[in-house]
This record gives sequence, structure tokens and C-alpha cells, in this order.
Amino acid sequence: MSDTTETTTGAGRDNPAGGLLDILEDLAALVENARSVPLSTNVRLDRDQALALVDELRDALPTQVARADEVLAAARDTLDDAHRQAEEIVASARARAIELVQTEQVVVQAQSRAAEIVTEAETRAAALRTDADAYCDGRLADFQQDLDALTSQVRAGRDKLAERLERGAPRVRWDAVADPRWPQEQQS
Repeated sequence: MSDTTETTTGAGRDNPAGGLLDILEDLAALVENARSVPLSTNVRLDRDQALALVDELRDALPTQVARADEVLAAARDTLDDAHRQAEEIVASARARAIELVQTEQVVVQAQSRAAEIVTEAETRAAALRTDADAYCDGRLADFQQDLDALTSQVRAGRDKLAERLERGAPRVRWDAVADPRWPQEQQS
């Protein structure tokens, strides 16, 4: 028997990350609004609807993990590019310094200018590394905030479900949901 409660399934959700809490709310509403089995505390759930919501949760979480991998890869690429540019600047400055030493008539002037170029290049390279490190740190901090928010949403949803279950809704053994004999085993 199906319940008359309407819930949104994957087709209606555009943002899986923002929809995790919505999915948990739909699952809680499904449990809350399920019809009671006479003379027991058990309820009848629309199995397809409940499993669809569980599948949505499974689909949404890998999206967040993939996003995390993308952010980390982008941060690594930015840092690698900055280090490569810094090395190129230093190598170019050294090459220019060597060239100046070899071509200048006054060796002392060439050495002085070469030292200035190397110092300037090393300063620019250090600044570039610092900027790249700061950028990567900022991206990682943003990602950490996103993960913290996602963790809070999941925790809040689970707490809300636990509270509802403690008020009288039966506990579902999720390992039994995959069993083709479920929900008959739950009723015994």
C-alpha cells in the first residue's frame, strides 16, 4: 500500500549538495506520514519511495566528494604553476646575469647588475610563491567551510530523524531494506 505523502525525487532536484537536507526531510516526512499498522507501533511505507530517497542520498554524497577532489586538484595546479613560473623567473634572471657578466666590458658593473637581477627575481619568485600559497589556503578554507556545512546538514537531518523515531516511529534496519523479504521480517 502506498502512502499519499508527496515527496520530491531526484528529477526535481537541481543541486544535490543543497538537496541533502531536503532529501532527509522528505525521508522523515515519509516516516512521519506513513500509515500505522493496526494494533502495533509499526507503519507501512512506500518501499519504492523510501528506496528512491536513499538512492538520492547515495548519489548526492559522491558529488560532494568529486567537488572536493576538483577543488584540491585546482589548488595543486595553481601551486604547481606558481612554482614553475618562479623557477623560470629565477633561471631567466641567472641566465641574464651570466650573459651580462660575459658581455659587459666592466666585469664589476656586470656582477653588480647580475646580483641585482637575481635578487629582484628571487624576491618576485618568493612573492609569487606566497601569493599562490595564500590562494590555495583560501580555496582549502572555503572547501573546509563547505564540508563543515554539509556535515552540519547531515547531522541535523540525522538528529531530526532520531528525534522522530524516538517519538514512536519504528526503527528501520537499513541492512534489512536491501533484503527482498523486507518489510515482512520487520513485522515479525
